Amino acid sequence: MKDPVEHKYREAFARGRPQHATCDEFSLRHPKMPLGQRAKIFAPFAALTGFEERIEAKLERYVEKRELNEEEQADLDCTLTSLYEQTRRAGSTPVYAAVTYFLPCPDEQHEAYGLRGSYETVTGRVWRVDPVLNKTLQIRDIRIGFSDLAAIRIVTAPEEE
Repeated sequence: MKDPVEHKYREAFARGRPQHATCDEFSLRHPKMPLGQRAKIFAPFAALTGFEERIEAKLERYVEKRELNEEEQADLDCTLTSLYEQTRRAGSTPVYAAVTYFLPCPDEQHEAYGLRGSYETVTGRVWRVDPVLNKTLQIRDIRIGFSDLAAIRIVTAPEEE
């Protein structure tokens, strides 16, 4: 038995594409689309914008914040004191350091939010060390709390800025 749909449109299919004169009413109302624009019809698109980024963010592995032992804390305090003395002098030469610090998970939708994070290292000029009020260190345009510091290494020249 023949397919009824095939039989129904056989005559229209046999006629082929409709031919219109270049100046008839249909052609004026519906001009041919240029090939460059027509290609956009078939271009892939993301129905859910940002979906891929969100999936990749979920795959990022976060770690627990580790506590420094007494020796590491003493070294960190010594380096912070040295940085404070070097940065508070007016007209002193710029001080550069490589700072490793704990960055909590920023994604509120991630299971690690508020519990875990990652360790980042930034190298650049140390602009300010505030051991009294805010207990922060500013390197480049990043302010880091003393409680989030893991390691500081003073460098002689900027490695990456």
